[in-house]
Amino acid sequence: MAKRSTAGRAVPARLSPTRRVVPYERIKQAIMSGDLEPGAPLVELALAEWCEVSRTPVREALLRLEQDGLVVRGDQGLSVRESSPEEILDIYDTRIVLEARAAAVAAERRTSHDLMAMRRLTDKFSHCDAEEASALAETNREFHRSVWRASHNDSLVDLLERLNLLLGRYPATTLAFPGRWKTASVEHNKLLLAIEARDEEEAAAVATRHFSAARDIRLRLWEGE
Repeated sequence: MAKRSTAGRAVPARLSPTRRVVPYERIKQAIMSGDLEPGAPLVELALAEWCEVSRTPVREALLRLEQDGLVVRGDQGLSVRESSPEEILDIYDTRIVLEARAAAVAAERRTSHDLMAMRRLTDKFSHCDAEEASALAETNREFHRSVWRASHNDSLVDLLERLNLLLGRYPATTLAFPGRWKTASVEHNKLLLAIEARDEEEAAAVATRHFSAARDIRLRLWEGE
């Protein structure tokens, strides 16, 4: 829910203002958590009051968020970007290609240190509490970031981080879908084994199946909202 500031515009209600806040991080977090809902107007004065800063850093933050794809500019000014099934498909279709490529390159370039990190996170994920959705989602992100890092390709990592940011606008995790956590755990292990064996083709195939399944679940979640 949102409350009205003295400027008469929506600002998040759950988060209380704090000193020395970085407007970009605060506003981004509010968007990612859903405190600033899709379509919510973003007015410099209201946000400046909320962050307890001047309008200039808020203006700069909104420009960065617009570049990130989290904010859009329309006839009524800036607002939180709204989503659609078509957008979800576009994001996932792009991610599937990039994740498959990152997995293949990781199989080629991975080091023993990379494997150690992936094993640790695979084990951590398999021992997560299935009822703790946020912990599942965070451990899942950590595992996939370990695969990205194993590619030792900064361009791929940067692109995947940007896509991850866009997907962060959908707070519900696909891992909460019945049976998905166990299936994902098995897929993580298969991906690790393929990368360890330097099997680029198999690593790409596992990543493709893994994220295609996540895309399909995401669409089902969208339809159920």
